[in-house]
Amino acid sequence: MAVKEKHKDKVAETFADPDKITKALVQGVREALLKHKQAGNPIVVWLDGKIIWIKPEEILVHK
Repeated sequence: MAVKEKHKDKVAETFADPDKITKALVQGVREALLKHKQAGNPIVVWLDGKIIWIKPEEILVHK
């Protein structure tokens, strides 16, 4: 089997598993929040129909 076919199989397998997708998204968000916090950059969230800026020291990063 060619490398591209193996890659396609792995991608198809991953997308077929919603738990894997959810875990990957959660991990990606956690890493992004941690990087923002470490760099001293605020984040923006949408809360109750408003844009809210969150200071780096107020960013919660769950383990």
